[in-house]
Amino acid sequence: MGRTSLLVSDFVLSFMWVWSGVLTKLFVYKYMGFRGEPLGEIVKIGISIANMFLFAILAKITRGGSFNPLTVLSSAISGDFSKFLYCVSARIPTQVIGSIIGVRLIIDTFPEVGRGPRLNIDIHQGALTEGLLTFAIAIISLGLATKIPENFFMKTWISSVSKLSLHILGSDLTGGCMNPASVMGWAYARGDHITKEHLLVYWVAPMKATVLAVWTFKLLVRPVKEDKSVSKSKSD
Repeated sequence: MGRTSLLVSDFVLSFMWVWSGVLTKLFVYKYMGFRGEPLGEIVKIGISIANMFLFAILAKITRGGSFNPLTVLSSAISGDFSKFLYCVSARIPTQVIGSIIGVRLIIDTFPEVGRGPRLNIDIHQGALTEGLLTFAIAIISLGLATKIPENFFMKTWISSVSKLSLHILGSDLTGGCMNPASVMGWAYARGDHITKEHLLVYWVAPMKATVLAVWTFKLLVRPVKEDKSVSKSKSD
């Protein structure tokens, strides 16, 4: 039942995540009339940060529910093989399905929203961009989970501002997505979800970057902990 509940949470959060981004833009640009104005960007940033806090709270309530395959992959790499297999074979496909269904309903409800993020640069540059953005946010997330695991507000605040900043940096190049499931929803709606560009830029590069970030973090952090334990034993 625990794993079934987690899959349901992944589906619902993935569905909600693609809707939240669209509703934020519609609210700011269409209903508030701030399109093209600096004040509109400030309002959108504020709503986006509040939205990330909401999803962080939902993840806590659901005890690990997630809308991003990279988040569950990062934790699965550090676990045993059964956890990794469950992540790859069940959780990630569930997040993808939730995103696809969410996007389909969005397009049916609001046809004017467009067709989601697109690659605006060379495929290799795009893969490098998404990879670097993912590596950066993965390192930040791992550091926050290690240094301030109990401080929910500060951890969520730093994580939200970091994700938003990285998203803005990559938005004109690849969309700055750092979320393969969300991009898959839009790519499926366009019919280009199996193209080389989509798979390499939005799946292969971010996943490789996530694995590299986890390994790099372990390499940099664990020796420090070991040295501290050694020094304590010597002092005793």
